Amino acid sequence: MRAFAAFAAFTLVFAAFAGESYAGSALRPSRSIGAPIGFPSACTRYAWLCHGTGGREMSDEEAMPLLQKVNRQVNAGVAAATDTRTSGKSEYWSLPINNKGDCEDYALLKMKTLLGAGFASNKLALSVVIDRGGNNHVVLLARLKSGDYVLDNLVGKVKPWASTGYTFLASQNFSNKSDWQVTLAGPRAAQFSGT
Repeated sequence: MRAFAAFAAFTLVFAAFAGESYAGSALRPSRSIGAPIGFPSACTRYAWLCHGTGGREMSDEEAMPLLQKVNRQVNAGVAAATDTRTSGKSEYWSLPINNKGDCEDYALLKMKTLLGAGFASNKLALSVVIDRGGNNHVVLLARLKSGDYVLDNLVGKVKPWASTGYTFLASQNFSNKSDWQVTLAGPRAAQFSGT
């Protein structure tokens, strides 16, 4: 993945659900940005990725166990492998090939699985981040009433985005799935705010 340089603003909202207190927040987009390399061809292959609609609203209490289950199952069922190894291409967004894939492949499978379970399409979006080690990474965002939560192949538990330690650069538009928006937020956001 290549990093995005961008501007963004965000607000924090605090919420509680299922007897546990979580700091939830919604990432706020500031402007449109081009999609990451690999995303447009994935849209062509997978109609549900960019043109999917449907699903139903779920309460946070109903959604969180489903998100946790899908995150764990996909993480356990897919082995980490580079695009070069699985597809022979340097940057190829796809569902896992032979149960192998890189970060965006995990995220795509999680999205497809959640859509199949009836999760609302307009509540799921891919997001490009910089991980704690300074590497480009892709995760799946799920928007609940209490905020945006991250399904990540590097972590077994679904967390509020602000608890990941990641810097969020850009995310798929929740409402217009083929578009991307700058969502600059997180610990290293200031490094990208002037570019």
